[in-house]
Amino acid sequence: MAAPKSFWRLARNLVTTALVCTTVSDRYVSLMAVRGSSMSPTLNPNTTSAGFKIDDYVLVEKLCLEKYKFALGDVVVFRSPTNSKRKHVKRIVALPGDIIHLSSFDTIRIPAGHCWVVGDNAAQSSDSRSHGPIPLGLICGRITHVVWPPQRLSRVSARNRLLPQVEA
Repeated sequence: MAAPKSFWRLARNLVTTALVCTTVSDRYVSLMAVRGSSMSPTLNPNTTSAGFKIDDYVLVEKLCLEKYKFALGDVVVFRSPTNSKRKHVKRIVALPGDIIHLSSFDTIRIPAGHCWVVGDNAAQSSDSRSHGPIPLGLICGRITHVVWPPQRLSRVSARNRLLPQVEA
């Protein structure tokens, strides 16, 4: 008779743990694998082990989404403007109201509710230069730390020496 009680106790504990983990992951913080080289060298530098590419796993903080509190240089995760099932990782280089000067001698003012994002590895990045300003509502969170592989455990810097010229 003790076995059914232990089973139900275990089942209740597992369901409770799953609900707590889902809530934390949905509202506060989650882990995510970053694939591709568009954010190299910040994320996924050319690290190999026995000939295989090692993806960085990052901590995605979601508290910034409450009031869209973003800053220049933040590395963010956002849903693709053309395919909502895909997520991209890029760096914010301009916020609403900023003016950005492109290499094609065009000048763009970032509209309200949007931002301009670019990859740190511009040659391998599909970003605002091809999609235009990204709606802030597509942002899923801000990347704060690399947590895997262990030798890369570090905070993700919000500064980048390659930011384009932006006027406020």
